[in-house]
Amino acid sequence: MDRLPGFRDFYPEPLPHPDVWSADARQYIFDKWRAAARRYGFREYDGPPLEPLELFTTKSGEEIVGQLYNFTDKGQREIALRPEMTPTLARMVAAHERNYKKPIKWFAIPQLFRYERQQKGRLREHFQFNADIFGEADVAADAELIALLIDTLRSLGLTAQDFIIRLSSRNAWQEYFSQRSSDETKAYEFYQIIDKLEREQPETSKAKLAALGFSYDEITSFIKAGQPTAELNAILQNLAARGLGDFVKVDYQVIRGLAYYTGVVFEAFDQKGEFRAIAGGGRYDNLVKLISGGKVNLPALGFGMGDVVLFELLKSRGLLPKFEAGLDAFCLIEDETLRADSLKLIQDLRAVGYAVDYSLTPAKPDKQFKRAQEIKAAHTIKLERTATGELSARMKNLNTREEKVFAPADFAPHLSPKS
Repeated sequence: MDRLPGFRDFYPEPLPHPDVWSADARQYIFDKWRAAARRYGFREYDGPPLEPLELFTTKSGEEIVGQLYNFTDKGQREIALRPEMTPTLARMVAAHERNYKKPIKWFAIPQLFRYERQQKGRLREHFQFNADIFGEADVAADAELIALLIDTLRSLGLTAQDFIIRLSSRNAWQEYFSQRSSDETKAYEFYQIIDKLEREQPETSKAKLAALGFSYDEITSFIKAGQPTAELNAILQNLAARGLGDFVKVDYQVIRGLAYYTGVVFEAFDQKGEFRAIAGGGRYDNLVKLISGGKVNLPALGFGMGDVVLFELLKSRGLLPKFEAGLDAFCLIEDETLRADSLKLIQDLRAVGYAVDYSLTPAKPDKQFKRAQEIKAAHTIKLERTATGELSARMKNLNTREEKVFAPADFAPHLSPKS
């Protein structure tokens, strides 16, 4: 029986073949995401994978329904698998923001689902690193969030030669639109055209813009000039002060197609242009007010970084480490009369944090030793009984082949600490 199209199985290394996904690589990425977020003072949250359908249509309109896994449940409720985390987060913050000091800095690693056409870097499910700040209107928060994005990618071994943050502003585009059109009902349609400039043929974009009364040549000149607004200048200076200036540039071609963005927006791309956007986000100051029906009004901003494109990028750059089981020790039980004592030693070692395995059933010594080598154990340990009837523990380093003998109670300190 096959899995559903667009979904993934994750296997432990070594992988059965190169086309399956690595559970070890996924955990490696998750660990890097969590560590970076915590260094910046972000706290982890989570929410349900199922939400009322209305939560997503309130944010994105009825057109989003065609992209969702949605159904009527047994209680006759219209629900959907979450396609993104921001609506859930806005709902949670609106419900309990009074219980948290501002600014609120939270992150999550949800699995998200969209019923859409599969393509390179985009599946029907993915995991995503979401980081958001609530309750701070100053652009210092925007700079902080972008710095977190940069440092997260750097923690995975990527450099300024590998990626760039393209920085833009919906405010700049709003001003551009308002100076040339009085019909605000067409603003979202205009933003959609700008968002697709890189992906559509110039003639197609020219025709769409002309229908709204805009000049394609003037717009491309505006993008090419790239004159930063005051808010973008402040962010650039903030990042430069941190030594992160080489990772960011102003690029008005980025506008972010989602309607709820209200200010600074940004996307991370690989420098070679081989992949889709690695991450994207921006400021969405009106969303909490919208989700709460006007009861709570908090400025907000955030970004999302999916695991699919990131994994492909790290793999292409050779930045994924070699994943092995990494056992600290394998316990050889060659004398079955010592199994109970061996189990006690194994349990004691596990209790203090060591990864230890053993043969669950009696097996020949050479078979047990082969198993220790197969699973890349750093040591073997074996209990022996001396001529006087006392127990001793023999440890062998499988890299150096050095052997040492200790009393079982003294054994643990001589194992290398688990990394």
